[in-house]
Amino acid sequence: MSLTPQTYWAEYAWLGGTVEHDVLIETGLDGRITAVSADTPAPPAGSVALHGLTVPGMANTHSHAFHRALRGTVQVGSGTGSPARTRGPAAEGGERAPDSFWTWREVMYGVADRLTPETYFDLARAVYAEMALAGITCVGEFHYLHHAPGGDRYTNPNAMGEALITAAAEAGIRITLLDTCYLSSGFGNGRAGAPPDTHQLRFSDGTAEAWAERVSELRAEIRADHARIGAAIHSVRAVPAAQLGTVKQWAEAHDAPLHVHLSEQTAENEACQRAHGCTPTRLLADHGVLGPGTTAVHATHLTAGDISLLGGSSTGVCMCPTTERDLADGIGQAKQLQDRGCTLSLGSDSHAVIDLLEEARAMELDERLRTRTRGHWTAAQLLRAAGADGHAALGWPEAGHIETGALADLTTIALDSVRTAGPLPGVAAETAIFAATNADVRHTVVAGRHIVRDGVHQLVPHLPAALAEAIAALRD
Repeated sequence: MSLTPQTYWAEYAWLGGTVEHDVLIETGLDGRITAVSADTPAPPAGSVALHGLTVPGMANTHSHAFHRALRGTVQVGSGTGSPARTRGPAAEGGERAPDSFWTWREVMYGVADRLTPETYFDLARAVYAEMALAGITCVGEFHYLHHAPGGDRYTNPNAMGEALITAAAEAGIRITLLDTCYLSSGFGNGRAGAPPDTHQLRFSDGTAEAWAERVSELRAEIRADHARIGAAIHSVRAVPAAQLGTVKQWAEAHDAPLHVHLSEQTAENEACQRAHGCTPTRLLADHGVLGPGTTAVHATHLTAGDISLLGGSSTGVCMCPTTERDLADGIGQAKQLQDRGCTLSLGSDSHAVIDLLEEARAMELDERLRTRTRGHWTAAQLLRAAGADGHAALGWPEAGHIETGALADLTTIALDSVRTAGPLPGVAAETAIFAATNADVRHTVVAGRHIVRDGVHQLVPHLPAALAEAIAALRD
């Protein structure tokens, strides 16, 4: 990123959990904040005015960028009797839209089969630019499309991952590429697991050792300031138990974050019980995967013992409420997990919508539905989940704060739109969390660079057309 010092004047800013007014934020050549001062009554000459509430840039802790191509084609279940579109990425699944996670997955595989490094770059660049418009300054990309369809290797075995890293740079946001180990289609009858099916061949490196060798090469090659490499276990059904420890050991050896899909579906829990006589959480615990460097994604269907294991090990949990409700997965026990010691973060996962404010709001509102009581998290706590805690889960602990020395990543939310106008400034954080949407993001700053100005992306012009073209390229 080419950087120049810049000074921003925020009408209101969220500093250390409170809202201050007339805040001057100075940034340096290294993309960090050099000074923060309140009570500057007007923008100084040469500064950039940010009208609204400025908060630390938001972290999208869990993303599958290519799922964005499914939006609008897989939202209506067949139980309604409504036909799905018969053209576009959803066509493979038949004449009706998917009505469960597992049938939805078959449609998703159809999109995955069509991606190349070139088409994935085009799609991801547009998707990451959409994230920037929504105030997201860092994405955790849970990446398992490593090879060519059928499992053939590209000349550069990390061509797909590098395409994502380059796409994030051109969209102006940070990325943690969570390079994902995905080896099997299910538990199978033995320690090796069932072999990957036709769609999954491009996901697999064959063994966890081969995965570790490939991702080590990627990590050695990446020197971009905006990118870091993490690790992921796709799920306990996709990585045989005997190989779980290899992925964990790689993450520890490289001081890298480790993420894992956990108990998103009851079918996974039941299959794990049959194969191993325990829950997926217990299996991960028994193989040393849990801990403060690990983030479990979804964690929707847990036993009381699972919650104790996750909380007692200080394992983080990423909630993805808009995806969990879109796929009818269920409502996770986020409050119980937090109360037992888990740090919570947020992700947009399948990108049914890309709106971290909605993810934060949904976590509270879903908990209200589950418990029939209100007030489980304050606006400040939800902003932290969307910001500092998400960044920490992605290996960026120096982000998510507006303070001297922190990364100069900022998001400004309008307080004068039809959704946010009216409340007093003293409840600006509450207004942002419980009323604002991605449409209210006016400015996004990454490393001191003004990536989104007055709601317009500065690096990817004509973004709706770019999204449409990238998605159209994946149609039959």
